[in-house]
Amino acid sequence: MHKILEKNLILLIGAILVTVSIGGLVQIVPLYTMESTIEKVDGMRPYSPLELAGRNIYIREGCYLCHSQMIRPFRDEAERYGHYSLAAESMYDHPFQWGSKRTGPDLARVGGKYSNDWHVAHMVDPRSVVPESIMPGYSFMADRQLSYLNMDDHLYTLRQVGDPYSDDQIRSAVSDVGTQANGENGDVDAFLARYPKAAIGDFDGNPDKVTELDALIAYLQILGRMVDFTTYKPEMNRR
Repeated sequence: MHKILEKNLILLIGAILVTVSIGGLVQIVPLYTMESTIEKVDGMRPYSPLELAGRNIYIREGCYLCHSQMIRPFRDEAERYGHYSLAAESMYDHPFQWGSKRTGPDLARVGGKYSNDWHVAHMVDPRSVVPESIMPGYSFMADRQLSYLNMDDHLYTLRQVGDPYSDDQIRSAVSDVGTQANGENGDVDAFLARYPKAAIGDFDGNPDKVTELDALIAYLQILGRMVDFTTYKPEMNRR
């Protein structure tokens, strides 16, 4: 049979197509029997407007080129960075920020690891806190006013692709930026009800305006904090 296939091009192409089709069906068909390919995890929520603006800046500046957000399920990675990454932690990322290179450390669990002041110093002059760093400085973010008056449209658009933003969240999007950035304007309790565990405060040390640095630090401070890994149990272990 092998010799026949080698000598007959049409039969060989047909055999290849059949083999590839079977392999594809084995992988694809089981997915249609599952309600979701992403395990539901308590605590996961879509980003707050300020965190979302910070994520957009993170992407704009190409931070993913040097920093991954994907902790692989290996002992050395877990000991250095924390619990391995869950698929659910990227369910509201468009696109996901797993990355493919680590010039700098993985950031999947950076939220709450450092203070706001540390992040400000690091963004303005990376070597002031990490002497061996080769990261460029981003001091301009501290002076650049954040453009956020269209955040309600941004959230509405994300809802069209599946993110569960409510009417209340969309309606409050612009004011929620100010509430999170300074913690004084607006109803903080209502904001935290919409976005549990969100960091609140004057992130960049300048209370007079909301800057791009405020947004970026707010985003970094939520990474890895939504899921409580002290109580988390994989779905396979819950039965």
